[in-house]
Amino acid sequence: MIPHFNKIHNRFKLNGEHYNQDVLKEVAADYIKEGEPYQKVIGDFLLDWLNNKDDIKVTTSGSTGSPKLLALKKQSMVHSALATGDYFGLAPGDTALHCLPTGFIAGKMMLVRALILGLELDIVEPSAQPLAFTSKPYDFCAMVPLQLQQSITQLNYIKTLIVGGALVTQKLQNQIQDTSCHVYATYGMTETVTHIAVKKLNNVPSLRGGTTKQSVEEAFKILPNISIETDERDCLVINAPRLTEHPVVTNDIVELTSKNSFKLLGRVDNVINSGGVKLFPEQIEEKLAQVIETPFFVASKKNDSLGESLILVVEGLPNTDHLKTAIKGIKNLDKYEIPKEILSVPQFVTTASGKLQRKLTLELLQ
Repeated sequence: MIPHFNKIHNRFKLNGEHYNQDVLKEVAADYIKEGEPYQKVIGDFLLDWLNNKDDIKVTTSGSTGSPKLLALKKQSMVHSALATGDYFGLAPGDTALHCLPTGFIAGKMMLVRALILGLELDIVEPSAQPLAFTSKPYDFCAMVPLQLQQSITQLNYIKTLIVGGALVTQKLQNQIQDTSCHVYATYGMTETVTHIAVKKLNNVPSLRGGTTKQSVEEAFKILPNISIETDERDCLVINAPRLTEHPVVTNDIVELTSKNSFKLLGRVDNVINSGGVKLFPEQIEEKLAQVIETPFFVASKKNDSLGESLILVVEGLPNTDHLKTAIKGIKNLDKYEIPKEILSVPQFVTTASGKLQRKLTLELLQ
C-alpha cells in the first residue's frame, strides 16, 4: 500500500526522537523562531509539508538558466522516496544523515525519505566536511562532490552514499575505490523530484564475482516505475507518470544501452562542432580533470576555418605553459580534444547552490 503524504511513518526519528505530526509542527516552529539559519529553512519546509496543501513550492538550481519556482505534488515526492528506498533496500529504522541545504530539492527529499520510509534521520549543518565530527555509522546519506572529496577518510561510516549536483571527477572516483562505502552518482533534476537514475562509482561487481578496483559502471540505471527514450536530437526523454504529469524532455544527449540504462554524453547546448567533429565538453572535462586542480571548463569560440575552436577556461591565474604540457600528456585525450587556447577569469559565476554558470562566466571574457 502506497502511503499518503500526510502520514508520518511510525519508525521515523529526527535527531534520535520520535515525533507525531502535531509535535513535529512544534519542533518546526521552534526551528523557525530560535534555530540556526539552516534549521529555519528546515522548519519552513516541515510546516509546508505538514499543511493541507497537495503541492509544495521548490526553486530550481538555475545551473542552465534563471532559477524557476515549481509546484511539485507532495504525492510525487512520496513516490520518489519509495523508488529510492526500493532501489537501495532502505528499511524502517535504517539510519540516515542529512547534510545538504534544505532550500533545494535534494535536501528536501532527504527529509521526505525519512518521513515516508521511517528512517532515523540525524541533521547536521551543511558544510564541506559533514562527517568531521561524527563517529556514528549511517545506512544512507546524500552529498555533493565537494563534501565527498572532504570526507574520504570517514566514508567507512556510511553504507550507501548518493552524490549529485555536479560531476564526480575521475580523480575523485579513483580516491574512493578502497572504501567500504557504496558510492553512486545520481542523474535527475528538480522537475523529476531529484534522481531518476544512478551509476555505481566503486565496489562494482565483476563478471567473476566479487568487486573490481578502479572501476565504475559505464551507464546510469533507472529507478523503478520509470521508462526512457530519446528524441530526434538524441536527447533523453523521461517518462515517470508517478513523478510528473507529462514526459520530461531534457537537453542531455545520451546513448541508450538498454531499455533501463543510458550513457550520458553531454548537453546539446554545450556541444561544440569543430571542423565537423562533435566535441562533448563534459567528456573532455572529465579527462582534463586528471591534471587540472583549479576550477575550469571547456567551451568554444568562433573560428574562421573550423567554425568553432575548443578553448579551456580556468579560474584564477594559471601557469599556461605548465598546463599545456600536462594536457598533452593525458593518454586518453584525443587530438581534437586538446584546447586550442587557455583563457582565465578571476572568479567563475555560480548559482546559489554552487553550480557553474557557463554562459555568464564566458561573458566575463568579453
